Amino acid sequence: MRELWDLYLAFFRIGALTFGGGYAMLPLLEKEVVEKYHWANRDDLLDYYAVGQCLPGIIAVNTSVFVGNKVKGLWGALAAVLGVATPSIVVIDLIAAFLKNFSDLSVVQHAFAGIRVAVAALIVSVIFKLFKSGIVDKLTLALFIVVFGLTLFVSASPVYFVAAAAALGVLVKKGGKKA
Repeated sequence: MRELWDLYLAFFRIGALTFGGGYAMLPLLEKEVVEKYHWANRDDLLDYYAVGQCLPGIIAVNTSVFVGNKVKGLWGALAAVLGVATPSIVVIDLIAAFLKNFSDLSVVQHAFAGIRVAVAALIVSVIFKLFKSGIVDKLTLALFIVVFGLTLFVSASPVYFVAAAAALGVLVKKGGKKA
């Protein structure tokens, strides 16, 4: 029971302190899941995060399901999902109740502008971390350049890019085993 409570509280903290979506969540996930509780190593967490990003739905919820399931099965997944979702539900209810009355205030507009800047910094930090752990050889660097270029000039779903990169990774790995 203690581990379920730890899952709930860890993901509650992640849900309560993550502003700006999934990318901003990654540093907090790493701190809680990898460093504090040792529920997963960094590579496993990045894998959970990457798969969670490719699936429909909210990245935070998807990733919490993977971590919770690894730790305590179905009940762990449920505890983690409830933990990550609870702060959002509370905050959304409060904002919905009061934002209409205060959204025109300059202090509220300035606060949101500051939040956007902080979230952008967190996202750039995550990009550097993912780049350092993901670009490990010439092939992954070439793949990065191709996918990045395509995302700039081709308006296709990111799912296609991720699926193609995964297929290429499997093909290269199988080809490397035969050699």
